[in-house]
Amino acid sequence: MMKKIMKQKISSRMLSLSLVIIAFVIVTVMRSTGNLSRQLFSLMVPICCYTVAAIGLNMNVGISGELNLGQAGFMSIGGFSAAIAAAILKNTVNSEALLLIIAIIAGALMAGFLGWLISIPVLKLKGDYLAIVTLAFGQIIMSILNNLYIGFDSTGLHFSFATNTLKLAEGGKMIISGPMGVAGNQTISSFTAGIVLVVVSLLIVYNLIQSRTGRAIMACRDNRIAAETVGIRASKMKTISFVVSSALAGAAGALYMMNYSSVAASKFDFNTSILILVYVVLGGLGNMTGTIIATALLVALPEMLRFLSSYRMLIYAIVLIVIMIVTNNSKTRELMVGIKRRIRRKGAKENA
Repeated sequence: MMKKIMKQKISSRMLSLSLVIIAFVIVTVMRSTGNLSRQLFSLMVPICCYTVAAIGLNMNVGISGELNLGQAGFMSIGGFSAAIAAAILKNTVNSEALLLIIAIIAGALMAGFLGWLISIPVLKLKGDYLAIVTLAFGQIIMSILNNLYIGFDSTGLHFSFATNTLKLAEGGKMIISGPMGVAGNQTISSFTAGIVLVVVSLLIVYNLIQSRTGRAIMACRDNRIAAETVGIRASKMKTISFVVSSALAGAAGALYMMNYSSVAASKFDFNTSILILVYVVLGGLGNMTGTIIATALLVALPEMLRFLSSYRMLIYAIVLIVIMIVTNNSKTRELMVGIKRRIRRKGAKENA
């Protein structure tokens, strides 16, 4: 029985990674042959960003069982932290690839740290109460960033809140300008970097899920009392899941921020958190492969429907409703399970 479960987990991991690699090859070939428009190609990095954020949220919602409505808040922390790190190191680090890696790590670490800090009081709550608190956290972060002014000059970083009172030395640069957000940002993100980040995120999540810690997290999700009875510290397990989720959101926000020359804090509002949650629910709770497919589809769909002008968002909403109804239909589930079994049987026969 355990061997069968392990085989299913390994096949699930390989399916997700294979899907990402195949998508990268197809997009690269289409781009090089001129069969992919510039508008659609410009969505590739945002798709990677939202995919990483959705994988992180699925770790929190699907694996740990805790509803988090503040994922966009962690993305904004990661994004703005990355912008600050990139601005400081711009003249020191000559390699754009290295600068991007440092910016993403800085964004992930800052978001992970704040995720840990917030988890101490927040994870004592459950259900709707936790959702409301994480929602409030996202709004607080956006409000703070909308009133934050940060500049950098030869004497170091300078901060101001609510009103811009910064007086930078000659050659200094404003990094964050309150409601205007980050302007004059260095655009160093790429589709290749996005794919690498998606693969790294999948490896982190799958390795955690299939480890002893991951099994403990799922045990706490299924029955917290029973898990604590056998010596599992439920609060610690949920904190680990929350920190991993927020760190991945921070990395996604960093990649997103470094893809545009200017980004305002309002981009990471409540609607963005709900949108990421939709990607997770549509793809399936705990299903990373489904999350990848759902995110790519729903991010690209509005652009693909742009030729329909004002009707495109109406059609987008209708498609979303239809997909949700179909995927939550018992007959459709049975059909999909039957298809999976046939594929596995066929693979087992070929291996035999």
